Amino acid sequence: MNDDDLQPISPETARDLHLEALRDEAANWTYQSHESHLRAFIEWCEEEGEIENMNELTGRDIFQFRRWRRDGGYSQGKDDEIAPRTLASALNVVRVFMRFCGQIEAVPSDFYELVDLPSLTKDDQVSDSTIDPERVPDILRYLNKYEYGSRDHAIWALVWHTGVRLGGLRALDLADVHLDGETPHIELVHRPGKDTPLKNQRDGERANRISDRVAEILRDYIDGPRVDNTDDYGRAPLFTTREGRISHSAVRYTFYRWTRPCVIGLGCPHGENTETCEYLDHTQMSGCPSSRSPHDVRKARVTRYRNDNVPRAIVSDRLNASEDVLDLHYDRASDLEKAERRWEFLE
Repeated sequence: MNDDDLQPISPETARDLHLEALRDEAANWTYQSHESHLRAFIEWCEEEGEIENMNELTGRDIFQFRRWRRDGGYSQGKDDEIAPRTLASALNVVRVFMRFCGQIEAVPSDFYELVDLPSLTKDDQVSDSTIDPERVPDILRYLNKYEYGSRDHAIWALVWHTGVRLGGLRALDLADVHLDGETPHIELVHRPGKDTPLKNQRDGERANRISDRVAEILRDYIDGPRVDNTDDYGRAPLFTTREGRISHSAVRYTFYRWTRPCVIGLGCPHGENTETCEYLDHTQMSGCPSSRSPHDVRKARVTRYRNDNVPRAIVSDRLNASEDVLDLHYDRASDLEKAERRWEFLE
């Protein structure tokens, strides 16, 4: 395609078209990632690059955006260099966006190749955020005693028992949960056109057995405090709110809330006053140094499975993640714990 064949279009309009194209085919987390990173790109176009027409973009502009983003340029107020993994994610989104722009004649069709992706070391690729598996039993005991059968209790029990992703948890309908008979289990189904895609799409579909105890907790939640509601597609979600299907943020809050030690009677390991601490506020929970995300608990589940010598292949199938990904991103055992596993097997 020659430059003469390009059709004028603003960065904002091109971004909106790209996000619209993603909406029906990409997982929610992918859409949100593109929306976030492209917000930074649009800001650079407006304030730094003074780009009003995508046709004007050059390879030099892409390099300047990369340097600006690397140095922390963005409206969030950060002025320190961002992590290599964050920069790589941002540039990968921009590269995909430029490929789309080539398809709609906003930039040359091969322009996306000018977006070089940084090489990451193994350490760069891995997030340090996790939760010690030994913390989880205290949380579950508290919920079992004081919040039995609540939505939070059911979510924690299911995630800790199966290691299901946040998206998979949201995707569950009542019809996907089989609690009667000798083989209680859940079915994870990819439904991209109905707001519940699975991360690995059709490859993420599977059935996972659950214990009789977890099945009992789910049954008591369904028969008790569950809000009898449907979502925008007329489906009956397992986890509901007054508005319908539980949101991604509501699931995250479920984990931020109960990973704060003070709320389960363990005091504050950070020396804060447990009556006046700012992180007691619902909107500030994620700021607590002890609070953790659903993904952190999923990583802890993998670590516990492996410490219990569950074969990697079994863990891989149950959590729908390759063995290499499990080793790199999920298994947070210390070197000594891994040595103990080998020793127990050899012994």
